[in-house]
Amino acid sequence: MRVQIFLSFFAIQILSRIAAELFTSNEHLQYVLFAERDIADLLRRYAIQEEMRLESIRKLADDYENHANNALSDISSYLGNPVNAFLLIKRFTLDWDKNVSPVVYNNTWDSMFDEFKRRTILPSSEDLAGAVTALNRLHDTYLLDTSMMANGNLNGIPSPLLSENECYELSQLAYKEGDFHHASLWMEQAFTKRERTLPITGGCNDQKCVEIIDFLAYFHYKSGNIPLALHLTNTIIDIDPNHESANNNKRYFEAVMADEGWLQTLSKGPEKSNKDLFRASQKFLNYAALCRGEDIKPLKDANKFTCRLVTNNHPLLILRPAKEETQHLDPFVVIYHDVLSNDEIDTIKRLATPKLNRSATIINFVTGDVGYDDYRISKSIWLRNKDSEVVKRFHDRIQAITGLNMEAAEDLQVANYGLAGHFEPHYDFEDKESKNAFKSINAGNRIATFLNYLSDVEAGGATVFPEIGVKVFPKKGSAAFWYNMHRNGTVDYNTMHAACPVLVGTKWVANSWIHEWGQEFRRPCAVDALA
Repeated sequence: MRVQIFLSFFAIQILSRIAAELFTSNEHLQYVLFAERDIADLLRRYAIQEEMRLESIRKLADDYENHANNALSDISSYLGNPVNAFLLIKRFTLDWDKNVSPVVYNNTWDSMFDEFKRRTILPSSEDLAGAVTALNRLHDTYLLDTSMMANGNLNGIPSPLLSENECYELSQLAYKEGDFHHASLWMEQAFTKRERTLPITGGCNDQKCVEIIDFLAYFHYKSGNIPLALHLTNTIIDIDPNHESANNNKRYFEAVMADEGWLQTLSKGPEKSNKDLFRASQKFLNYAALCRGEDIKPLKDANKFTCRLVTNNHPLLILRPAKEETQHLDPFVVIYHDVLSNDEIDTIKRLATPKLNRSATIINFVTGDVGYDDYRISKSIWLRNKDSEVVKRFHDRIQAITGLNMEAAEDLQVANYGLAGHFEPHYDFEDKESKNAFKSINAGNRIATFLNYLSDVEAGGATVFPEIGVKVFPKKGSAAFWYNMHRNGTVDYNTMHAACPVLVGTKWVANSWIHEWGQEFRRPCAVDALA
């Protein structure tokens, strides 16, 4: 092949000098024949390469079709698994750039891809980063074992296996976000899986192993564990004594440890962000324990809890009483079972799905601007009574059950939680920090919350109250109800609550927030907050 390319190049060089004079000499004209022969050979080779490329494209098409068909056969089950969701996003980000673009790219690809993008929605790098953060959130909240996650076990629920390379990629993505803790955990899994695949006699001493160990040393250094970073660096030097950066790092680590104050630095660890501080707080520990289904404190007056049928002498409840189950007395938290039928739920979800937008988590009450943060991961939309008779009928049912005036209620907020979707501990009422939050509604503060579950959730996704130790797990058609305010008009800080991350499954909810104006005769005021 080299000789032929050289001859073609030689012929082209000559032809370039004599192209305008070929007709004047048969000796020079013969170079055209040599060039023609070489071009024919190059075209054949190009055709072979194109056939191989097309065969690769056909295999890619088969792979995408088979993958999609398998997933579409049970979408809820497939997307409900967080590892599946992560791998799907990675498939159209990292894997696409690495495995697909090099195969399909040619002069017509740009226009074809533009057409493809116009017809569908593909994940972005932001989605990939969010998916990694979500997996790590599940790891922290549910105390998942990284090794079990990598080997297809989410607290006893089967999950896809993660390869060495996928663990490595998870580590690199966590590192990119400055999350050195999870970066080291996933890199350790990559190291373990690599060790298991190498010959027993060889050990982990190839270049990839050195790279993994080097990253581990750096991650532990950034996390403040200098002795472990030094130990790992020495391991690299044992494998490769001439490794320049490892030798430099060793000298640096030894110099740091020679300083008498390094132990104090180690005990303090790296400077923590507000997010890290929250995850280390007792508030988060209580929240996470409840999410896992643990009891954090005895429920006060549990012997007075009841299960009863409620009619309130309301016409809508005479033939279909509300099934009320007490969860807590102060603050008053109950569950109402079978509030919505499957048909009503399907209608609400069908109306909401096309309009879902990411739920705002940061609101500037001066400018009205909204923003987003990962302490709330969901999409939501507001449905009005006039949007559907089902919505109006549902609001009428809430009024009958609670006895509160729904004319002072907000529109129905329907929310769908995404990969590890959650909402960290928060209040529904307006406090001093969120003054004027409900100014546009002009109906006072949120006196009560009626939270409706539109789906079952296979694992996770509970609504928890860290201050009082209450946990409510989603049950399709049921609703949780609680008062956010005392009867004397003050807010109840014990109603702090959170939506736990969805471990496996899909979570839909519909929130009805009821305001205080118009409730004067339905929930009379009292000087005593508990009256």
